[in-house]
Amino acid sequence: MFQFIHAADIHLDSPLRGLERYEGAPVDEIRLATRRALEKLVDLALQKRVAFVIIAGDLFDGDWKDYNTGLFFARQMSRLREKSIPVYIVKGNHDATNKVTKSLPMPENVFVFSDAKPETFYIDDCHVAIHGQSFSTTAVTDNLSLAYPQAERDRFNIGVLHTCADGKEGHAPYAPCKINELVGKGYDYWALGHVHKREVLNEEPLIIFPGNLQGRHIIETGAKGCTLVTVDERNRASAEAIELSVLRWEHCLIDVTGAASEDEVIQIISSELGKLLIVTGEIPLAVRVEISGACAADAIVRSRLEHFINQVRAVATDISRERIWVEKVKIKTTPQSAGLAGGAYDSPADAVDATSLNLAEGPVGELMQMIAEYREGGARLAELRDELADLERKLPEEVKKSLGFQDDDFLKDILNDVQDMLLDQLAQAK
Repeated sequence: MFQFIHAADIHLDSPLRGLERYEGAPVDEIRLATRRALEKLVDLALQKRVAFVIIAGDLFDGDWKDYNTGLFFARQMSRLREKSIPVYIVKGNHDATNKVTKSLPMPENVFVFSDAKPETFYIDDCHVAIHGQSFSTTAVTDNLSLAYPQAERDRFNIGVLHTCADGKEGHAPYAPCKINELVGKGYDYWALGHVHKREVLNEEPLIIFPGNLQGRHIIETGAKGCTLVTVDERNRASAEAIELSVLRWEHCLIDVTGAASEDEVIQIISSELGKLLIVTGEIPLAVRVEISGACAADAIVRSRLEHFINQVRAVATDISRERIWVEKVKIKTTPQSAGLAGGAYDSPADAVDATSLNLAEGPVGELMQMIAEYREGGARLAELRDELADLERKLPEEVKKSLGFQDDDFLKDILNDVQDMLLDQLAQAK
């Protein structure tokens, strides 16, 4: 029996996006989150005494800002070398060969797959063959898996591939492949990367996206980490998700229907955040608070928005002992009188009919239609990214990364905010 770790999409030293700085927020946990998550990965490997570690692409978020990124990674790999634990890496779209220009010598336990063709590494102690191929460029659209060799007899065969598989919403269509093509190789386990949400695509053999190691914005909610794989004496694999993130992103959707005052709304928020703390344990949280429902407090909340948002931050800091960072407060309440019999409007989008606005003539209708098209993704979202390219080129590298123009989910989240702001302004104008 042996164990190994399958991780992917570490995006080392990439910024966590969308967080506003304010007194009491866990700044240190945020700034070094991806490094701390990698340290926890190495800690786990040492604790479990795994046979090896696999990183299935996007170890880095792009070219290093400076050599400290490489030095930190090399130091962590040296910890594994001291216990004779090898690490096998494929490069993905973010750290493709042509994208990362800086490099440093790595410890001899680090093996990077070729980007020219599939390559196989052998671990004779546990009769393992690991097959993989790195990305040579960012946009690899060929099905790399087709060129992978068939499984080798009398070995536990692992395929390592950075891929969108058969297509995943919000992820670029890189190295696409079909599940039956992967199964047809005869491998015992497929270690995939690229998709940031954990997903088991197939049970026999196991084909798994472990998700990213550390969530980096509000789209990447919930527990994040790696997959610990156990292989028994009959070469049967079982997998366990292990959380390694040092800060977790969460949505807190709160119904404040009927709240008569601002204080009552704050009390409801405090109660719901308290429940969230109980179910998430000790890990620090970056939380988006979203309140909805028809209530008498709607007018006072909206008239003193900055005051209200800071009340939410204050109560979050107090009840969590600085474990909660309020990423954003979204107000989707409506006036009490706007409610319908047996229910209430959930948001300004209901009070001002978004569908009608999409069909309306004039600048408002055109803007709503444009937002709707961009939110569908695909070619239209790519056009928006191209239109933003000139602005992006003029920005400092740190600002550029924090804005996340290359992240489809992040762009869609911004578009949602734009629509909410527009509908909110129209509702108030009524």
